[in-house]
Formats: sequence, structure tokens, C-alpha cells
Amino acid sequence: MKEQLLNEDTIAAVATGLGGAGIGIIRVSGDQAIALVEPLFKNPKGKTLTKAASHQLLYGQMVDPQTNMDIDEVLLSKMVKPHSYTAEDVVEINCHGGIVPMQKILGLLLSAGVRMAEPGEFTKRAFLNGRLDLTQAEAVMDIINAKTEEGLKYSVSQLEGKLSDHLEEIDQELLAILSHMEANIEYPEFDIEEVTNSEIKTSVVTAVKKIDQVLEGSEAGKIYREGITTAILGEPNVGKSSLLNTLLMENKAIVTDIPGTTRDIIEEYINVKGIPFKIIDTAGIRETDNEVERIGVEKSRNLLDKANLVIFMRDISKPLSQREEELMTLLKNKNTIYIANKTDLKETEKMPDPWIPMSLLTEAGIDLLKQKMVDMVYAGTVNQDADYLVTNSRHINQLNKCKEHLHAALETMASGMPVELISIDVMNAVESLREITGKAVGMDIINQIFKNFCIGK
Repeated sequence: MKEQLLNEDTIAAVATGLGGAGIGIIRVSGDQAIALVEPLFKNPKGKTLTKAASHQLLYGQMVDPQTNMDIDEVLLSKMVKPHSYTAEDVVEINCHGGIVPMQKILGLLLSAGVRMAEPGEFTKRAFLNGRLDLTQAEAVMDIINAKTEEGLKYSVSQLEGKLSDHLEEIDQELLAILSHMEANIEYPEFDIEEVTNSEIKTSVVTAVKKIDQVLEGSEAGKIYREGITTAILGEPNVGKSSLLNTLLMENKAIVTDIPGTTRDIIEEYINVKGIPFKIIDTAGIRETDNEVERIGVEKSRNLLDKANLVIFMRDISKPLSQREEELMTLLKNKNTIYIANKTDLKETEKMPDPWIPMSLLTEAGIDLLKQKMVDMVYAGTVNQDADYLVTNSRHINQLNKCKEHLHAALETMASGMPVELISIDVMNAVESLREITGKAVGMDIINQIFKNFCIGK
């Protein structure tokens, strides 16, 4: 099937960011990569790309064949299939990282007959050519988008195939029991040792346990990948923007004594003990006649439905207002951390739970807040010694589907149904598992996954 999905044309794209940089890389991949780049390259000693050894750098100039003018000084690397990222012939052009030289070289390649790569097409070809399975291909973008070192660690582990290894082990065990069942069904006239319901049940239960082990910590895995959406909520001028600036260790939000200064939502990621939090400073919730501020307040209210965590702040130097009481009622069923700010303005006795006393002027209470944020996320769900962690929602959904089919097999067995019907449930489980790695997946799913990649990867 994979061979039918392959595109035979040669593609190219800028693999580094467009902008001023020391080096820019343009990647070319396909059967004609070497032949199409060759006429555009000139080596001062007459060396050619065709005769150059694989995986060695070749110095020279990129030349416009129409004008014979040098475009840029470059280093070329040729990687002969299958020993390349895409498992195709690949040429990487290392030029200066300015927009003009990179666009000019890319334009020469397109004029020579190379097609502009689609988003994620290089990694898509690596998958279709069998160099990576689907979990490894998805890990490429997870590495690019990693928000913390912990998230990077688990993404690299997935790229190395550690998750795939565990899934392959389950796949082979299910396949073994399925092959026994199919042999009994297809060739009853032969003297094949009949697989018993007891053996089937043992194998299925073992597979379910192994899937549960793979799923352990999956919620925390999604957090490492996607981050925790954390809204800072409260009335105007209680210190929300100051808290954001303190957590970011930079003046991102404007801070004044004038209520309503924050009129739009400000979002930034912070790393707290390896966990990415997307901190959102919301407009202070109050009644206002200012149309711009009113829109900001409405956005803040809507954000409550999307936030995974809420940090509710109040000014401890002032009495609790009716609006604050109403807000606290709305937050009863949300994961909420309560902050009593401006303790420097009012002497208070020990703060009752669940309030955390804080003075942003002296940064008192910040460490306690960070620990509380981590505690509310972890809840003991992550094994710090694990060599892999399921972080992708698609993988989690497919693993749960696999479990459902295996539970259905157990129910079919318990109801005394024949082995033919049990085998259908087990086969469905195998298919669900194989959609994770790409052994059994449609082109629609493949296209959906890779369209979210950046161009050049």
C-alpha cells in the first residue's frame, strides 16, 4: 500500500527559518535530486556532485545557469538513498541565511523542475519509505514544539522508537493468538492443536494489562506536550499582571494603579519544574461602560470554560467584594488556586486554607504557588524513571479503542460464542493498535497528521 502512496517527483524547501542567520539550509529530496542540483553548482576544482561521495561536504558556488552569475557561496551534502532522512536521494544546500540568497536558490531549483514541498512532506516520505513509523514521525514535530526539557526527553524517546517497541510487543502477542484461532477456523480438517478459550482469555487479559501500562501517565504526557492552560482571574488591580510578570521574570504586561489597564488576553508559556504552563493574564472582571474593556472582560469569562487551572487573586488589604464572592462560586468545580495578594499592605494572621498569602512586592509566596501548581498537575501520575510516555491524543484514543475491542472479545467468550466471533474482536483490536504506528492506516489520517507539520520538515 505504501508504495502506491509515494510521490515520484523531486521536492525542495527551506529547512531553516527565513530571516537573518549565519546559515540557511535548503533540502532537496527525490530520485532526480542530484541530477537537478548538479547544473546549478560549480566547484572551483571541477568536482561534481554526481561523483562526490555520499555524506561528505562539497564546497562551491550556486550559479544561475541563465546568466552564469554566482548566487552564493555554499556547502553541499549529498546523501544517497536509502541512507538519508527520507530514504531517498537527498541534497542539502548550506548557504548564507539571508532571505534573498535562500529565495534565489530555491527559485533556481523550482525553475529546474523541482516541486515545492508541502508541509511535512519530507517526514511523510520518511514514513512512507519505511524509515520511520507513524509514532516516530509525529515525534519529529513534538521535538520541534517541545516546551520543556522533560517534554523534549519523552519526544526524543518516542523518535528513538521506545514507544513503538512496546506497541510491537503487544501487536505480536495478539497476532500469535489470532493466528492460532484463524488456523482452527480455516483448517479444521488438519490436526492442528485447538486453541482453548482459557488460552485466549489469558492472552487477551495480558494484552489489556500491557496496554494499561502503556497508558500510565498518559494524562501527564499530554500535559508535557500541550501544556496546562492557566488563567489568572480576579477583579481589576488585584495584581494579575504583576503576577504574570513575576512568573515570566520579565515585564510582559503593563502594570499601573489604574483599574482596567489589561483589556485583552496576554498568553505566555512558563516552565515550572519541567511542566509547561500557558499562563493567561485576563482582563479584570467588573462592570464597565468602556466597550474595549467590556470585550476583554467577556473574553475572560469565556476563558473559564477552556482553562485547565485557574489562579484566583484578590487584594487582601480590601474587604471581599460581592463580585469576588460570585466569581468564587463559579470556580467551585474548577481546579483553582486561591491567592491573597498584597500582604505587605495589611498584617494578617495565618491565612486559612485554601488561600496562599502573597506579596508580589517582595515575591513572598511565589515558590509556594509554583509548588501548588505542580502538585495539582502531577497527582503522582508520572513515573520519573519511565523511558517513554504516551503524549499524543491520537495514540491515547487508539489504545483505548484497542482495549474496548479486547474487552468485547472477553464478553463474546463469556457468552459462549464460537471462536470465529472472538477472532473478529481480536482482529479489530489489532487494527486499532496498528493505526498508531501506521501499519494499518488510511491516507486521510496520514494527510491529516502531516499537514500540521512545518514546511521543510
